[in-house]
Amino acid sequence: MKYATIPSAQSVVQHCKAKGIENIVISPGSRNAPLTIGFSEDSFFKCFSIVDERCAGFFALGIAQQIQKPVALVCTSGSALLNYYPAIAEAFYSQIPLVVISADRPIYKIDIGDGQTIRQDYVFERHIGYSANLKQDVTHATDRISHYAPQWLEKNSVDLIQEEVQQFNDGELNLAMNTATGQKIPVHINVPFEEPLYNVIEKPTVHPEFQYNDEPELSPSNLQGFLEVWNASERKMVLVGANTPNCIQQEFLDALAEDSSVVVLTETTSNLHHESFFPSIDSIIAPIEKSAQRGTIFEKLRPEIVLTFGGLIVSKKIKAFLREYRPEHHWHVDSQKAFDTFFSLSQHFKRDVNSFFMTFLTSTKPIRSEYYEQWNLYRSNYINSREAYLEEIPFSDMKVFDIILSTIPKNYQLQLANSSTVRYAQLFDLNPSLKVFCNRGTSGIDGSTSTAIGGAMYHKEPTILITGDLSFFYDSNGLWNKYIRPDFRIILINNQGGGIFRILPGTEDTENFETYFETTHNLNAQDLCKMYGIGYQAADDQESLENSCKTFYTHSNIPQLLEISTPRLLNDKILLGYFDFISSKLS
Repeated sequence: MKYATIPSAQSVVQHCKAKGIENIVISPGSRNAPLTIGFSEDSFFKCFSIVDERCAGFFALGIAQQIQKPVALVCTSGSALLNYYPAIAEAFYSQIPLVVISADRPIYKIDIGDGQTIRQDYVFERHIGYSANLKQDVTHATDRISHYAPQWLEKNSVDLIQEEVQQFNDGELNLAMNTATGQKIPVHINVPFEEPLYNVIEKPTVHPEFQYNDEPELSPSNLQGFLEVWNASERKMVLVGANTPNCIQQEFLDALAEDSSVVVLTETTSNLHHESFFPSIDSIIAPIEKSAQRGTIFEKLRPEIVLTFGGLIVSKKIKAFLREYRPEHHWHVDSQKAFDTFFSLSQHFKRDVNSFFMTFLTSTKPIRSEYYEQWNLYRSNYINSREAYLEEIPFSDMKVFDIILSTIPKNYQLQLANSSTVRYAQLFDLNPSLKVFCNRGTSGIDGSTSTAIGGAMYHKEPTILITGDLSFFYDSNGLWNKYIRPDFRIILINNQGGGIFRILPGTEDTENFETYFETTHNLNAQDLCKMYGIGYQAADDQESLENSCKTFYTHSNIPQLLEISTPRLLNDKILLGYFDFISSKLS
């Protein structure tokens, strides 16, 4: 085994190993050579090489999303580091632990006109759990230090100064990595290296001191007062955002479903299923928004208590409803953080959801209420109307989603891109065996492909990514790696631009709108697939799509992509017409 001669590089690698951080995503460079050598020479680590740092960040995020443990990113100095920022922001808001390790130039070479140098310390400060800025070793390249920064060596011997550096660096590394693990949040470790960078030795010269997280203490909230409020309320809403599959015990879901004073609203990303729960939230609320009795109906549906858990909510309609018709109480359950999404947050239970329900639900008392039936009336309206509408519409985005979501094989991991893709998926009932993920922390279109490929690395069953054209082409570098499994599938819905902008207020059929908002194009993915060794199929009508779906998931030696072309000028009318149609059926 080989080790870099630089002590701080050895320390970083040993700390990662001690904290069980096995997966290391490395982008090539010279300044990070001491780290690359240390990680790649140790069989404990599984190293991945991803050239594009933005793609590398999302690839690592996809892995961490699946294993629920920190994944490390390693890059060289300069602008390379900044390309991690989109993935770091997503990880910050999605509570996904990443350990970002950047190699840096010595501090005395920053801002003097030296190449590939920027101010790397605290660069992610607003979206990071902790920023650790390590000190430069003085036993490495001592002659250079005495030339460029002689003041560092004036107060003591080199060996004693190095002991202080080692102690400081160990403290920072322990704090950073324990923060990532304990708080499920990204952290940044910046490590300055002086040349030479490539020298190696056979045995390590440093022996770091490791500190570990204590078991987190759950807040000892006295639940008695909250139980009294809950048991007295006739209108209780449980709203679930993005949620890891199979993480909530079924007995708790059954208990909520059996109470007629409780409605459970779920999203595609919630990964919760029960015949009494309410998916497709927008299909329930949209007809009421258009009703002449809008205010009266919403007032009846206004919850007294909203209990939320999971990540961020996709549905803009439920957010608008709860912000206008605010509950008296909004309680959120999460061991780390709570967002005041509806401007009515009154209690944050800092607990794991299962442990909260274990205590809470054993003391709740179901009461007779018409609340569930009131919501169920509007659910029945859209269920009865949706199939009729789908039968009459022509080939379009909505028809495509109806077909492809119903033909995905059981147990697949389903990765959804943002913008139109996740919102269309919200309108349909998915097979409960599917495991659904989407980057809803910042809801950006960047990185969906890279995240899905990373997520597929540690998922036993195959993965299908459904994406729009702008998201796909924006992240096309995500295909630039050797880690795409042959059972990986991509469905690309190409409507020649940002179709979601056509359903937003202010839409105009002008050249200016098409250029700067919709960003129309004539691209297709066939040549990209050829370049990256991905099988390619195309469909542009219902018959060709249905035929492609029959064979798309069969075994293959290479990953496959199905590109579906839909009518750009018709899709928005079909979608808006859906909400008009189910509204017209509301009595």
